[in-house]
Amino acid sequence: MRRDSSGGRAVNRWRKSTYSAIEGNCVEVRLDRSVGIRDTKARGQGQLTVTPAAWSAVLSSLRG
Repeated sequence: MRRDSSGGRAVNRWRKSTYSAIEGNCVEVRLDRSVGIRDTKARGQGQLTVTPAAWSAVLSSLRG
């Protein structure tokens, strides 16, 4: 497992939201040089890949 440049959270592994439902209706995110986003129920269907800056913008927008 690798750490990001700040020595913080682990990168390059899939993580599920802590707000995920028990049924698995959620999104998983993989942090690396790019950010991978996939549906937990359709992991084999591929992923959306965005830049870390784009992911930060999404999170900022959601947090309001």
